[in-house]
Amino acid sequence: MYWRLATSMLGRGVPRPWLVPTGLRTGSVGCSRWEEEKSADGVKWKQLEHRGPYFVPLYEPLPDDVQFYYDGKPLKLSVATEEIATFYAKMLDHEYTTKEIFQTNFFNDWRKEMTPQEQKIIKHLDKCDFREIHKYFVDKNEARKALSKEEKQKLKEEADKIQEEYGYCILDGHREKIGNFKTEPPGLFRGRGDHPKMGMLKKRIMPEDVIINCSKDSKIPEPPVGHKWKEVRFDNTVTWLASWTENVQNSLKYIMLNPSSKLKGEKDWQKYEVARRLKDVVHKIRAQYQADWKSKEMKKRQRAVALYFIDKLALRAGNEKEEGETADTVGCCSLRVEHIKLHPKLDGQEHVVEFDFLGKDSIRYYNKVSVEKPVFKNLQLFMKNKDPGDDLFDRLNTVILNKHLQNLMNGLTAKVFRTYNASITLQEQLKALTNPEDNVAGKLLSYNRANRAVAILCNHQRSTPKTFEKSMQNLQTKIDAKKQQLEKAEQELKKAEDEFEDTKDAKAEANVQKKKKLLERLKEQLAKLNVQATDKEENKQIALGTSKLNYLDPRISIAWCKKFGVPIEKIYNKTQRAKFAWAIDMTDEDFEF
Repeated sequence: MYWRLATSMLGRGVPRPWLVPTGLRTGSVGCSRWEEEKSADGVKWKQLEHRGPYFVPLYEPLPDDVQFYYDGKPLKLSVATEEIATFYAKMLDHEYTTKEIFQTNFFNDWRKEMTPQEQKIIKHLDKCDFREIHKYFVDKNEARKALSKEEKQKLKEEADKIQEEYGYCILDGHREKIGNFKTEPPGLFRGRGDHPKMGMLKKRIMPEDVIINCSKDSKIPEPPVGHKWKEVRFDNTVTWLASWTENVQNSLKYIMLNPSSKLKGEKDWQKYEVARRLKDVVHKIRAQYQADWKSKEMKKRQRAVALYFIDKLALRAGNEKEEGETADTVGCCSLRVEHIKLHPKLDGQEHVVEFDFLGKDSIRYYNKVSVEKPVFKNLQLFMKNKDPGDDLFDRLNTVILNKHLQNLMNGLTAKVFRTYNASITLQEQLKALTNPEDNVAGKLLSYNRANRAVAILCNHQRSTPKTFEKSMQNLQTKIDAKKQQLEKAEQELKKAEDEFEDTKDAKAEANVQKKKKLLERLKEQLAKLNVQATDKEENKQIALGTSKLNYLDPRISIAWCKKFGVPIEKIYNKTQRAKFAWAIDMTDEDFEF
């Protein structure tokens, strides 16, 4: 059975002392760290030593008094079958378990892991009752929340010991933090949007699945007793420490360095520098693809229109996939005729293209865009005599497009356009929206609105959080309470002013000043709460984090913070500040992307 793992693996959490190499500079930051001499020929490191991954603990069977029911009767499950049942039970209150595709995929995979006897009995998901198991995990979660301060501290100390052993590596004399040193736990695949594989079983990762990467002269990590690694590599042209292939999408997963590491920081910095270089040639590129709209070669016309979409709409290039391998997701190059509709006039605009397709992670992209007249006419030409399922750009693919982009600028890809346009949009929006006279809350609202413009451009959507309504109610309760306090403070100020008019003494005058300060403070607090409510409402279906962490040059945000007196921690949390340490170190308020 997939879940079986030698109990010796549980002993891998016992910490052993690290040998710190000579010349180690722990916690060293500053520009010198990011600007150290780099190796040529694609070499990323000379020394890499680590402990390997930390494997998630084994499954603990349910207590005897927690039962699974089938067709109204209790049924004792085998350990493997029971473990998978708990994956589903934990999600009973989630929207996923209401979706037919999730239910079907789960039940099919679950039955594959059942014993022959269980397969004979359990034939219909709707006869399965997981409620008692669900309640057990809800109660367990509540009990964990209710632990005493001392008990929580003990758990934290145990986690810290594991972090200390497995969470760090030695990289070229630096003790660097590892990002995700634990293997992924088994569970049910969720996916985003309406992913066709949601509900499928994510199997437990075994040592035999894992490829280790380290330097030849390092102490090679030892696998758990009774197990062996799939392979040990000494590849210093990559930055991952371990990898395996997950079973649902057959995709590679990696254990990588923490975003705060030197290598990750350098990579981030270089990514944004490439996007900045595009700024110097983008006008020339745009002039070129506009000229190609009238080319005699159909291949050039298609490439030019696709590049226009990638530039103006921040569409992903799109990669070819094997049929049935993943969801029917597309990018610009793989758009089909059925994904667009052409409207000569729509909603008061001319030459409107209506897009409707599933993008990355099965997130729907729906947009109506007024395009240049030559683009519209070319699209009519590309669609002529084609069926809905035919490729819109039948003379183009990502290989052809990326080769062309490389010829335009070294290092240029469709993603660089996305990064460039996202960063430029943020910078322009911040300049347009920021009022220097606003308080910090008002400036943050402007920042989030600028960020939201980028998220909309990049189609970074999310479902309205389940807790949204309750959160808004709580916020409104605070607003109402603050209004009452404000009303009371106004009455008290009026009373104090009347008293001062009668007495004209210093004590009464001091009381008036005190009441005025209280009133001003309450007004500021109410304004801040109102800003929070506006911000929360506007962002309920927009994922601001994706663009902020992946597409926006952090130097833009840091320069804005320094220029307008906004604490950086209001924009980036502790983890994000570590990720962007390179940008914080080298950016002043005059930075321009």
